[in-house]
Amino acid sequence: MPGSEFKRPDRASQTSADTGSATTSFVGGDPDAQRRAELALFLKAKRAALSPQSVGLPTGRRRRASGLLREEVAQRAGISPTWYTWLEQGREIKPSAEVLEQLADALLLTASERAHLVTLAKPNAAASTLRFSREAPPMLVSWINGLDQPAYVLNGRWDVLAWNESARRMLGDFDSLASEDRNILRMVFLWAHWRTLFADCADLAASVVAQFRAETARHAGAPEVQVLTSKLAEDSVEFATLWRERQLDVPQLKAKRLRHAELGLVDLTYAPLRPRGVANDLSVVVYSLQQ
Repeated sequence: MPGSEFKRPDRASQTSADTGSATTSFVGGDPDAQRRAELALFLKAKRAALSPQSVGLPTGRRRRASGLLREEVAQRAGISPTWYTWLEQGREIKPSAEVLEQLADALLLTASERAHLVTLAKPNAAASTLRFSREAPPMLVSWINGLDQPAYVLNGRWDVLAWNESARRMLGDFDSLASEDRNILRMVFLWAHWRTLFADCADLAASVVAQFRAETARHAGAPEVQVLTSKLAEDSVEFATLWRERQLDVPQLKAKRLRHAELGLVDLTYAPLRPRGVANDLSVVVYSLQQ
């Protein structure tokens, strides 16, 4: 039965988990409000992650917050505390490029975090009508079928649209999954086969979530992304916890170790590719054996 290997947790067993704050919800069904809410949560997470000592501030005995205070971030960024508070409240304001740069400096953001901040701060009028590809073009399918290496095609929501025979032999039977479960995030967290196949499943899960957040920031507020992450946060406490941390990782050439039933331990490298001449949300992930 398709999807029978998926972990379908008892919802009642998760009532004590803080899954509600793992994702944000639409405010009045407005995708732009969702984007602003995500920006607010990102700023809060980065503020909480900074200790006063890390930025040269004294720590008083009565200090309750472990991270920086809003007023301290505002002072470091050279902006009004009230205005910064509005940002963390998700209000409809538009920070300038200069202010974003000052905030990035104040929060000691990395290069990828700075880019993420700028992306979240940009209104996206197309978010509400965004629709991801549902099928891979026949020519692209033919191309991956001609490869000796395992390969599959993803859309911008990381749904697996097509795969070759090498991917099936190496990574598992994608056809055994229900179509709604044939998504990289859901497979990493809920497919029993992948939970045992990948030797470093915990590290892989954290990396996948961080990559997905970075990749989909430009789609913040898109209903299809919101539905995916909200549903998965309900189904997996592990995902909810990682999603709440708001870590970022840029997709790049990476390594995976498999515990393959027939081949034993297998070390693979993989890289996402962006083919030209197809829908701009499509990518191809190609694996190769490490030499």
